[in-house]
Amino acid sequence: MPLVTLAAAAEPTGGIAGWAADLVDVLGGPGAGLAIALENLFPPLPSEVILPLTGFAAGQGAISLASALFWTTLGSVVGAAILYWIGRVVGRDRMYALWARIPLVKVSDLERTEAWFQRHGTKAVLLGRMVPIFRSLISVPAGVERMPLPVFLSLTALGSLVWNSVLVLAGYWLGDQWDLVETYVGVLSKIVLAAVIVAVVTYLAVRLRGRRRHRDGDQRPAARQRR
Repeated sequence: MPLVTLAAAAEPTGGIAGWAADLVDVLGGPGAGLAIALENLFPPLPSEVILPLTGFAAGQGAISLASALFWTTLGSVVGAAILYWIGRVVGRDRMYALWARIPLVKVSDLERTEAWFQRHGTKAVLLGRMVPIFRSLISVPAGVERMPLPVFLSLTALGSLVWNSVLVLAGYWLGDQWDLVETYVGVLSKIVLAAVIVAVVTYLAVRLRGRRRHRDGDQRPAARQRR
């Protein structure tokens, strides 16, 4: 029986689930790897749907569990490597030039971020592969900072294997309730997104307040001179 039909018991066969199920039906393990490679390049494609569905496919005998883990991890590495090279092509000079055009930010902010990444980049890449939203984005600064490619690929493979294993095995064990993984990981993604939004809003508020104080400070001496 086609995987897309089996998966329909948990989630409608249209959308991401149906698309991923079709890929696994047609291509097997490489189809799951392709889906995850695209998920890295287009974060709106949810790994919390693709990976548990792949585990469910392994549980149904459509592919082996080893094949599911191998191909999804390979797909993660391939997708991350493409983003790494995009960051490398953009380069440090272009990044600074683009940053200078963004309102309410300072070059010193980027310099501090760069210094932090130089100190903690290996941990950021390894752990970042296990955090929703940042899983894909962390590859770009690694490329900009020209992290040695073998180091980047090794850390990405290890971090991706951990994340993929948790979600694939969850789908494998949950069987036709594999879609529960999406619910719980979706909550985690929303928490991370909310934290990012709060951080950005706080940053912008501090910047605007600082500019306002600076402007008010410039106006006071001018007022005194007119007197």
